[in-house]
Amino acid sequence: MRADATHPFTIRRYERLASTNDTARALVAEGVPHGTVVWALSQSAGRGRQGRSWVSPPGNLYASVILRLRAPVPRLSDLGFLAALGVADALDGVPGLRGRAQLKWPNDVLLEGRKVAGILPEAMIAADASHAVILGIGINLREAPTGTPYPATCLAANGAADVTPERMLDALLLPALARWLARWEAEGFEPARRAWMDRAYGLGGNGRLRSGDGWLEGRLIALDQDGALLVETAAGPRRITAGEVAFGPAQAGGADGVASPDAPAAACP
Repeated sequence: MRADATHPFTIRRYERLASTNDTARALVAEGVPHGTVVWALSQSAGRGRQGRSWVSPPGNLYASVILRLRAPVPRLSDLGFLAALGVADALDGVPGLRGRAQLKWPNDVLLEGRKVAGILPEAMIAADASHAVILGIGINLREAPTGTPYPATCLAANGAADVTPERMLDALLLPALARWLARWEAEGFEPARRAWMDRAYGLGGNGRLRSGDGWLEGRLIALDQDGALLVETAAGPRRITAGEVAFGPAQAGGADGVASPDAPAAACP
């Protein structure tokens, strides 16, 4: 597919890949241009955050967006937040979908407190010395996981059973992402930070945070101007720059947003 009037991206469609992010990395090395999108109908070795598996049956969306930018390296971390906002805005445009998409730091998208999408940003330096960022995006459209460390859901379980991967990608997600990228380039991170805070799940309440080798507990205060999460703990305020947030009792193992190999995906609803 070629780029059209609604977004500046060019989509490369594949029936099945091991991982859209891995294919995107190979394409970056080959010199494909900014705005190339790798879209697979299914994956055999998808990856999520923290090295978790991302089992990928047909019917959901699996895509990786290649961005070639000359922005300062510290600002590249903004892009995961922009991708999450793009997904959330895209879900707002789905007819009949129940609930408003919320965001869990750093870049999970939730419906009714359950994970419906995740983003895996990966950065690399291209041969021309530009910074290439790959935004791997997975959205549960028709199937959701079982046996995962966090509750998950899909659009079909929330009143929107007819959204195809192609429509979600081409008509909803990529236009929304293009709008956030354009605004970020023109105005910086602050508008995205405010929009992210407006959708933040659990902000003002208590959560558990994994940072480094352990977990800590505290009240989630805000997202700062660099995308770090500000947390009030018993030992005082903390600024968390990498890790993840969990709510409720601790759970172990599992996949990142869809089922692990020993816990197959379940149809929604």
